[in-house]
Amino acid sequence: MKPIDAIKLSLTSTIRDALQIINNGAMQMAVVVDSEGKLLGTITDGDIRRGLLNNLRLEDSVETILHTTPTVATLSDTKEEILQKALTKKLHQIPIIDEEYRVLGIQEINDLIKPPTKPNMVVLMVGGLGSRLRPLTENTPKPMLKVGNKPILQTIVEKFAEYGFNEIVLCVNYKSHIIQDYFGDGSAFGVNITYIFEEERMGTAGALSLLTTLPNEPFFVMNGDLLTNINFEHLYNYHLSQNAMATMCVREYDFQVPYGVVNMEGNAILSIEEKPLHKFFVSAGIYMLDPEVIQYIPKNQFYDMPTLFETLIKKEQKAISFPIREYWLDIGQMEEYERANQEYAGVFQ
Repeated sequence: MKPIDAIKLSLTSTIRDALQIINNGAMQMAVVVDSEGKLLGTITDGDIRRGLLNNLRLEDSVETILHTTPTVATLSDTKEEILQKALTKKLHQIPIIDEEYRVLGIQEINDLIKPPTKPNMVVLMVGGLGSRLRPLTENTPKPMLKVGNKPILQTIVEKFAEYGFNEIVLCVNYKSHIIQDYFGDGSAFGVNITYIFEEERMGTAGALSLLTTLPNEPFFVMNGDLLTNINFEHLYNYHLSQNAMATMCVREYDFQVPYGVVNMEGNAILSIEEKPLHKFFVSAGIYMLDPEVIQYIPKNQFYDMPTLFETLIKKEQKAISFPIREYWLDIGQMEEYERANQEYAGVFQ
C-alpha cells in the first residue's frame, strides 16, 4: 500500500486543490476524509472534467464532484479479490480501509499485476501539406519539423508508447518517404508502425476507411501536428466509463470582443456590454472511437471528423466531449512553431 498523505483532502478543500493533487502525478485520484480519517469519497480526473463541463468553478468545494460510493478493499481481502474488484470497475487504485472505514492506504493495481501492452490502435494523421509553415515545409512534412531537437511526430509516438499504446498507424501523403525512412517499422522507438497511403486528401475521418486491418478495440485518432502531454490512459478510461461511441477532446477557447456590444430589441437598447469575453469549447484534434464508428464512414471520398460526429449525433449514437486542461498546442503557423520550441523543454523534459 501507498500512504494517502499526498492525496488527502477535506470537505473544505476546493476543486483546484484536487486538480493540483492529481496533476502532481503521485496517483490518479484524491481521497476526501473527515477529521477522524474516515473515507467520505474519492475524486478522479474524470470527476473534475465532468464538473468543469457542468460549469463548476475551480474554487468550488470538492463536495460538488465527490464520488461518495467508491470501490474499496480491506486488509483481509486477498490479492485475487482486490484484482477482481479493480478489473470489474477498470480501476487503477483502490483505497484500503479498516472496520471503521478509516483509510489505511492506497493499493496500486499495477503493483499487483503488470498489464500487458495495450492492443488499442493509434491512428495519426500526418499527410498534410503544412502550407502555412512554408518555407520550412517545402522539403519536410510538417510532422517532421523539429521541436525540442526531435520531430513533432516522434514526441507524439513516444507519448503514446509511455502509456503502452504501441500499435501505431501513420496516414501519410506529402513526402511520405521522409517519414518512412525515419520511423521504419517503429522498432527503434519501441512501437509497431504500419502505414496508410492517401493518394488524395481523405480528411481526418475519411482516411479511416482505408484501414487494411480494422480495430476490434476502441482506438485513438490524432492530428500529427499537435504537442500535448494529455494522459492518453485517462482519455481511454473516460471513453469506456461513459459507454460512448465517440469521444472528442475539446479545448476551452476565449474570445474577447474588442468593442462595446449593444443588446437591442427592435431599435430599443436594452444594455451595453463593454468588451465581453466569450468562452467556447473547440475541437483539439484528438479522438477516441469505437470500431463500430467505421461503418458510418463512406469509402473513397473526403470526410472530416466534424461531419462524422454530426452523423453519429443524427443516428442517436453517443458522442461525448473530453475537456483538455493539460498542455496542448496546435502547430499550424510560424508563431505557434516558435512558441513550441520555446516551451518544449519546460513541458516534455
